[in-house]
Amino acid sequence: MTSAPFSKIDFDNTTEVAGRALQLMAQHKVPATPQNFELWYTFALGSHAELNKTIAILIDNRRGFDAETNRGLFQTYIGGQNDWDAELAAIAEQLHHVMSWAHQFLAAGIADTRAHAEALGSVASDIQHNADPHVIILSLVGELSKAVTRATTQQANFTASLRELDKIRNDYDAVEQRSKTDALTGLANRLALDQFLRDSQIAAMENGKPLSILLLDVDHFKKFNDQFGHQTGDQVLRLIAHVLRDGIRKHDLAARFGGEELMAVLPGADLDVCLQVAERVRQTISRRQVTRRATGETLSSLTVSIGVAQFVPGETVPNLFERCDRALYAAKHAGRNRTVSERELGDDTVAA
Repeated sequence: MTSAPFSKIDFDNTTEVAGRALQLMAQHKVPATPQNFELWYTFALGSHAELNKTIAILIDNRRGFDAETNRGLFQTYIGGQNDWDAELAAIAEQLHHVMSWAHQFLAAGIADTRAHAEALGSVASDIQHNADPHVIILSLVGELSKAVTRATTQQANFTASLRELDKIRNDYDAVEQRSKTDALTGLANRLALDQFLRDSQIAAMENGKPLSILLLDVDHFKKFNDQFGHQTGDQVLRLIAHVLRDGIRKHDLAARFGGEELMAVLPGADLDVCLQVAERVRQTISRRQVTRRATGETLSSLTVSIGVAQFVPGETVPNLFERCDRALYAAKHAGRNRTVSERELGDDTVAA
């Protein structure tokens, strides 16, 4: 049996997924760039559960997919994966090298020990046959000297191996940390956010303590980017990320949710406490002045809108996100630069 039919099936499937991706991009007015196509092809393929969940939430809430949103989704879910894979492969190669090296000197140590045992056996035989004591003593001293040399060599080899293993462990920890960190803002990325939120939900249901989240969006960010450029827009996101991180407790988590949206997860905080935290963050940001690094020019005022929601035991993550997103867009619709909690939502509230 030839492989031609299977190749045709693969080709047909790829073509079908690509067509579906292009159709979705056209439907949501996504610019047909290579990066956007890779993002939406992955979504159409259905192979990335977290990406699919996020895009589905955005679609359900009638969110537009502008350049910033698509860029944020790509950076969060796709952009850095190949780099992490390459770094992990390099670490695996280092570990293989150390293990091979350890195996070699361990084998050499076993062979030396066997030779040492045979030599001592020969000395014992000489003693039994009343050989010259002087010769026997010289033999014992010689074997003892060899044993000390072997032990010193083995200690040096093991010390070098431990140092190499420490380096590998540090490299792995660094890669793992980068894999959970958003490169632009320095906050946790969606991978780390989802894991932290899952763990926090389980803990909240076990200990009966509250759990709340806030979702922050930069007001008029697209207009800001269009006027001052992406580099200045990135500077703004880093500033807001810094304020958010400083505005929460050590055991809370600040993360980049996607695009210009940031999220904080507050275990043990009820809706009122989370609302207070969100308001403090919002007011701090509104008092900040943004200066363009290249020219020293003071830019237009910077404000954010924030939605706040509290976890209901047993509910799904998308449901919690959806309520928080509705609260955020209620804040947008009410004039921006404000915080709205889910408590203020009516049944007829619809996110745009």
